[in-house]
Amino acid sequence: MNLSELRTFLTIIETGSLVRASQQLNVTQSTVTARLNSLENELGQVLINRQKSGASLTGAGVRLQRYANTISDLWRQARQQTALPDAMSSVCNLASHPDLWPHLGTRMFDYIRANHSQVALAVWHGSQADMHDWLGNGLTDISLTYWPNSNQKQVVYPIATDQLVLVSTRKDSPIKFDPGYIFVEAGEEFGQQHAEAYADADIARISFGSAQLGLEHLLINGGSAYLPLRMVKPHIADGRLFRLAEGPVFERNAFMVVNKSALETWPWFDDCLNDLMSDDDDA
Repeated sequence: MNLSELRTFLTIIETGSLVRASQQLNVTQSTVTARLNSLENELGQVLINRQKSGASLTGAGVRLQRYANTISDLWRQARQQTALPDAMSSVCNLASHPDLWPHLGTRMFDYIRANHSQVALAVWHGSQADMHDWLGNGLTDISLTYWPNSNQKQVVYPIATDQLVLVSTRKDSPIKFDPGYIFVEAGEEFGQQHAEAYADADIARISFGSAQLGLEHLLINGGSAYLPLRMVKPHIADGRLFRLAEGPVFERNAFMVVNKSALETWPWFDDCLNDLMSDDDDA
């Protein structure tokens, strides 16, 4: 097995056919077929069903796909780190939940960039499942997350508590029964508390799984929503949003999960963590 075979396998999955895979890889179709045959022969399994309508994964192909993606990503990261200039002593691969990147993620990124010029930086955004997999297979070193899944090879640090406050584009917006209310998903605990506090209110017509997306919609279309205070402060200050003080306030904890193997090479980490946690502007 070699990387070209794995990349060919993944490209067939991505494009849905051997013909389109050959076009994307800029090789002949016979080369694509030969690579796939070689991979299947080595594993002793049929990975791709070849049909006139296209290519589809077999059960063995589905099982291989995850590992092929991991191997391909790790090789890309290895090439990146190996190619670093001599002035770079280490790499920090930072994964962040999209809602934690504004303020918290960018603060950490800016601190490392400004104070540790010998550290190369790479940033990844993804779902909780993505970040858990990336951290587990070593593709990333740090995850900023709301769900601190971890193992013995990782360390979990509580870094912040988000205050979820009710904001609106109107000063006189009702606390309940606002036809423009947007429900923004913020975890199971928030969902339960929200349901109890607004048990007699209507169900929101529009909902978002991300506070960042909810905020963007709110600013463009108007309405009200529960959003992290740190995220809406600038918009409250410039008068684009108004905090509805009568609405109950909820909380959501944020965490940093770090691979221990990375910590051993980062003498700067403790100072960075202290800087991040010393920021109490959102309290």
